[in-house]
Amino acid sequence: MPEPTTPDTRPPALLKAGSAVELAPGIRRLLAPNAGLMTGPGTNTYLLGKKEIVVLDPGPAIDTHIRAIQRAAGAPIRWVLVTHTHADHSPAATLLARETGATLVGQPPPAGPNQDQTFSPQQVLKDQEYLKTSELTLQAIHTPGHASNHLCYLHQELRWLFTGDHLMSGSTVVINPPDGNMKHYLESLERLKEFNLGKILPGHGEVITDPDQTIDWTISHRHERETKIIGAIREQHNPTTMELLATVYDDVDSRLLPMAERSLLAHLIKLGEDGRARETNKHWTLVGK
Repeated sequence: MPEPTTPDTRPPALLKAGSAVELAPGIRRLLAPNAGLMTGPGTNTYLLGKKEIVVLDPGPAIDTHIRAIQRAAGAPIRWVLVTHTHADHSPAATLLARETGATLVGQPPPAGPNQDQTFSPQQVLKDQEYLKTSELTLQAIHTPGHASNHLCYLHQELRWLFTGDHLMSGSTVVINPPDGNMKHYLESLERLKEFNLGKILPGHGEVITDPDQTIDWTISHRHERETKIIGAIREQHNPTTMELLATVYDDVDSRLLPMAERSLLAHLIKLGEDGRARETNKHWTLVGK
């Protein structure tokens, strides 16, 4: 789910719901019809392979999208993978697997709200484990932060990384505690730079052709937001999270402030973990200099 930075929800020319677009031989993208303020153009579903199909992030349980996936496949669907179990990425997985006999692959949903508890993987992939077909190999990379069970998938032959909601074009992502964790998110971003990435294929928006620059920009953006939070705490006297919100996220549409508050809280929790801020009776103060 993108962070609320007032994204343009109009699909770009190549992002049209219901129509599969070939990105490379054996890699197609199919946009789910769930465009909105929090999903941008919609959720990207990817179809991998030609003879046996891997479906990655089949999206929300929208019947027309499930039918579009089956029509576009053109070959037996053998595996259904999800990057994480948020409502815009995984609910169609169980339905699609039930209809096609495909194997469900991913990590189980954590406890708590906003998780798709219908997703029960038959094959649980852990960090650095592989899914191999006769045509391709995907490496799972555990990238907690946006979600504790978030996996990115690295296409070994092309070095293309399918990032779900870990990275996306045109926006940053919501980090929603308690399952979302800002410290883990930044650590996961840093780790991705070790993998010699060719392109990033996000869960929302267009293909990203400059992976390292995008990762560095995202990390820098988060550090800048953190600096802004520290300045606001310093200027305000023992502010609450909600009192900080208008100052720290003065660059977003007011309709999106409820979700911005979640990312703000994630930043504040990280500052607490780092020993740089402290919460007392729901009010925040800085620790040390």
